[in-house]
Amino acid sequence: MKVQYFKQFSPALNKDMECKVYGHAGRPMLFIPCQNGRFFDFENFHMTDIWAPWIDSGEVMVFSIDTIDQETWSNEGGDPRWRICRYEDWVRYITDEMVPFMRDMVNECNGWTGYPGVLVFGCSLGATHAANLYFRRPDLFDRLLALSGIYTAEYGFGSYMDDLVYNNSPVHYLANMPLDHPYISMYNEQKSAICVGQGAWELPDSTRQLDGILKNKGIHTWVDYWGMDCYHDWIWWYKQVTYFVPYLLD
Repeated sequence: MKVQYFKQFSPALNKDMECKVYGHAGRPMLFIPCQNGRFFDFENFHMTDIWAPWIDSGEVMVFSIDTIDQETWSNEGGDPRWRICRYEDWVRYITDEMVPFMRDMVNECNGWTGYPGVLVFGCSLGATHAANLYFRRPDLFDRLLALSGIYTAEYGFGSYMDDLVYNNSPVHYLANMPLDHPYISMYNEQKSAICVGQGAWELPDSTRQLDGILKNKGIHTWVDYWGMDCYHDWIWWYKQVTYFVPYLLD
């Protein structure tokens, strides 16, 4: 498996950001680590082993990045307006800096002049971020795999609400999306899978809330509930990746 490391200055975040790239060809996939996670977690938690069939076959190139959760969603004692503004900086880092970087690399590796949309994947709070990116920017992200996420910004910001928190809380902005919004047809031309277990440490109620909103809006997302034995940990996320990825890459 080809592995590359990059450290680049981010104008959006005004600091150096690190990432690793796994693979030599294929569609781009952005991996968002779990809460407070780092760019090397994809490898350290052995997701490379689970994704190896698709990486080694040249179907996927994985771009694993850093979170800044400790400044934003996990920073419970910080000023909420500053925290959500900082989160917006991170979103801009992804959409304005990482996605073009991914485009250029994937085009070069595949000999393409265009590129398919990005598959965005995360577990736990990484799934929260991944779903938010997908639903906010379906022009950039055309595949979603979200495992064991929470889809309301209340998880990080409690009862605080402003325009930016609203714009990063899928259960809020999707609930108010007009039925004729052009994004809905975009979602329905793409593929997304959201999964949660019902065992220890899982919070399926957030997924159920989002599921109800998606159904009400006519948004076609595969929302799957696994059993009481399925708990909030990597061993189950490995199984879910193996189960959902063939659908998403088909």
